[in-house]
Amino acid sequence: MADLDQQQLHRAMTAWRRDLHAHPEFGFEEKSTAAFVAEKLRAFGLEVAEGIGGTGVVGTLARGSGNRAIALRADMDALRIAEQGTRAWTSQTPGIMHACGHDGHTAMLLGAAKLLAEEGGFDGTVRFIFQPAEEWGRGALAMIEDGLIERFPFEEIFGLHNMPGLPIGHFETRSGPIMSAEDNFEIVLKGLGGHAARPHDARETLIAACALVVNLQTIVSRRLSPVDIGVVSVTELITDGTRNALPGLARILGDCRSFRPEVSAAIEKEMRGIAEGTAQAYNVAAEVTYTREFVPLINDAALVNEALAAARTVLAGDAVGIAAEPMTASEDFARFLTEVPGCFVFLGNGNSATLHNPAYDFNDEGLLHGARFHAAVVRRRLAAG
Repeated sequence: MADLDQQQLHRAMTAWRRDLHAHPEFGFEEKSTAAFVAEKLRAFGLEVAEGIGGTGVVGTLARGSGNRAIALRADMDALRIAEQGTRAWTSQTPGIMHACGHDGHTAMLLGAAKLLAEEGGFDGTVRFIFQPAEEWGRGALAMIEDGLIERFPFEEIFGLHNMPGLPIGHFETRSGPIMSAEDNFEIVLKGLGGHAARPHDARETLIAACALVVNLQTIVSRRLSPVDIGVVSVTELITDGTRNALPGLARILGDCRSFRPEVSAAIEKEMRGIAEGTAQAYNVAAEVTYTREFVPLINDAALVNEALAAARTVLAGDAVGIAAEPMTASEDFARFLTEVPGCFVFLGNGNSATLHNPAYDFNDEGLLHGARFHAAVVRRRLAAG
């Protein structure tokens, strides 16, 4: 592309991104966002299917006679966070904001669709997948269960996420495990509440809950092998007590992270045993609910090499690198990788606030880098001639 064309594309993506940021929608509620995406894709000349997995959108672009197909994916949903800031594009929806940069991801993939539709340079078919409800860990599965791969076949898939702290124009990924699974748990302790002045007449649950929160920390420190990565985090402790009444019910909620199913299973087993034992020691009952929300994201080694090679064609060579270690955050893109091989990468967002922070904003300076990376992957994997 000529410099002027790049500048025009960047201005267009910036306008799209800021419009999306000002009008965020929660998972499976992205009706306006999906309509915005579909309208743009049709204007670029793509075939468009809407309502995939609820509010998902798939755009299809074919060139030449090649029979191979690859997919590029962006997420569209926002978070239930009240935005802090006075930017002109600050969220106009109370209590909801794009605090993870999905507005930027969507704009970058739209930019790649426009670029490839106008310039071509590949031989085959590209599926542009705009996914709902990534933050729930439900959107990818909803699209898959709605026949995504059967209706819009593709052989491999690529996705990206912005990364605060990584400089603009910088790129990282790694082979194998790169983001963890996420499990959620709730432990309910049931006893007998009573007067705060007469604890001996009750079987109160707060002391038991406090002990259990501490005991759960031994799962990683003492029950898992030191070579396995695992995280057990208690995030909420809720009781039915009040200032002068001992609680008879306590709820402990949290989440766990791991990279292997065996570790997830071990965490659940140890949690159930510790909860039962602690409850017995304090003469209360325990009920454990343990659910698996996200699967681990495992990058295909060969496609990681392809993504790195593509990135080096559009970014400075010294700005393209291997991530030093996997992240214990989770990503719904992993569901696609249980169906086809793929690669997930990180693109620098510069010195922004962290993800899921009410002061966060996607850095528009990274938009063109993301669009050009997407296009470079397509041209490398669907090489013409």
